[in-house]
Amino acid sequence: MKKLILGLFTVLFVTACAPHTAGLMAGSKGEVRIDNSTFGKEVEVQRVIARPEGGFLQGSGTIISKVSTDLRLQYKFTWFDTSGMTIDDEGVSWKSIKLHGKQQLQVSAVAPNAKATRFELYVRKAFSN
Repeated sequence: MKKLILGLFTVLFVTACAPHTAGLMAGSKGEVRIDNSTFGKEVEVQRVIARPEGGFLQGSGTIISKVSTDLRLQYKFTWFDTSGMTIDDEGVSWKSIKLHGKQQLQVSAVAPNAKATRFELYVRKAFSN
């Protein structure tokens, strides 16, 4: 019985934390997904561009604060090949940034290899432990 209660508590705890990991995604093919509507009212991604750079795909996007307060955010690029498989996704870490009220910041990255044909730019709130 104690194991059941502990298991239920663990599930409730994990699901209660879920909104803190959700953010938004903007892809190089024009797709946009907002996983957290509250966050989507605070942050926007525009001018997502993919271009060749020395045989590799370079991606960029502008992260825009829509609020007047400071925001601590994290972003990362996920790269895909022609078949839609991720390229070296485990090797890419989230990068932290701080946006001041209404600030815009262009972020960019270069694909890890020449097989990349598209990317997705993910942005989420940064929470300290």
